[in-house]
Amino acid sequence: MADKRVFLLSCPVQHYAWGKVGFSSEVAQLLASSDPMMVQIEEDKPYAEMWMGTHPRGDAVILDTDISEKTLGKWIANNLPCLGQSVKKTYGDLPFLFKVLSVNTALSIQAHPSKELAAKLHAQAPEHYPDNNHKPEMAIALTPFQALCGFRPVQEIVDFFQKVPELRLLIGSKAAEQLEQSMGQDLQTISSALRVCFTKMMKSEKGDFEEQLNILVKRVSQEVAEGKDVTACNGELLLRLHGQYPGDIGCFVIYFLNLVMLQPGEAIFLEANEPHAYLNGDCVECMACSDNTVRAGLTPKFIDVTTLCDMLNYTPAPRSSKLFSPVVDEVDPYVSIYNPPIPEFAVLQIKVPSTTRFYVVTNIESASILLVVKGKAKGNPSVSKSELSLQRGTVVFIAADEFLSLELSPGQDLLMFRACCLL
Repeated sequence: MADKRVFLLSCPVQHYAWGKVGFSSEVAQLLASSDPMMVQIEEDKPYAEMWMGTHPRGDAVILDTDISEKTLGKWIANNLPCLGQSVKKTYGDLPFLFKVLSVNTALSIQAHPSKELAAKLHAQAPEHYPDNNHKPEMAIALTPFQALCGFRPVQEIVDFFQKVPELRLLIGSKAAEQLEQSMGQDLQTISSALRVCFTKMMKSEKGDFEEQLNILVKRVSQEVAEGKDVTACNGELLLRLHGQYPGDIGCFVIYFLNLVMLQPGEAIFLEANEPHAYLNGDCVECMACSDNTVRAGLTPKFIDVTTLCDMLNYTPAPRSSKLFSPVVDEVDPYVSIYNPPIPEFAVLQIKVPSTTRFYVVTNIESASILLVVKGKAKGNPSVSKSELSLQRGTVVFIAADEFLSLELSPGQDLLMFRACCLL
């Protein structure tokens, strides 16, 4: 039936090795809650990502038996062709991909290129940079979520030169002194000195950084065994990352990048050239449609240290500045809007208290995808008589200009996230 424009989705799951295992994973929990009679979670298997959208390596499946198209990408291509005009056809016709991530071991030290750089990298090395689009992304924590994000204030980095002498030895006195002397000067001078230091470290000879890393890990491990506090040298994180990626240069990156701990509902937005790495926790993530990632550590995948060091934004800033705060909707007090400065996507957090019996997911001018994280409700689309059952893990596609009327189950708050374009 072509008039159905609101329907449930079954979403593909990626079992990457870095994902949380079994029911420790929010991805697995959402998957099992969405259909407890059919879904069986394997306790020894990683459940890393759930993809809610269109992608050649994982297109969401439409559950409505009255709709002839069975994948979301095919339905959009046949019914909403205008959505694809500004998006590379390889990635389907939504300008964003909406995900849930459950991170157990660290993802790579990475950044995403601008559109201009993406086009250049794609032309030079399409096997590593498969498209010419940029990949801004936003992560909103579902559980306490730990990440590295952006360069620390210079004072913090310089302090580590004293607390972690192995780092200063690796970088060298000349580069370290240049950064120390830049403090209090103009931003360009500071950023230039920071670039020199970071690049010197990332491009150090493998034998040199492995030697200093082994000395550092041995020293910190001994201090831990003696019951000493190793907070000042980021000891706990150092040992954790070294346990996951032994002998990796990424273990030293923790002394340059901000360590950010997000609480549920807090977010970071990662624009082009922002260095980052997800370390642990569960989040919803929304990104522009691209597979372009420049990596340089904490990964078995292809690394491109020169490109990463050349492209990064070397503006130091405190960790608090990395939080991306939502704004409360002017019309609906239950909606908080995470609206980054890019056209491809925004994410709405919808928190409806149990004291509210009826609620309307309002119509907007773009297609959207709705994820239920908490609560239960019955949904009635505007153009269909068929009722939808919503519960934890349910994913709903809502076409542009459509609304969904909900009747909440008694005594249960409702928490949902909605990815869309705010045109």
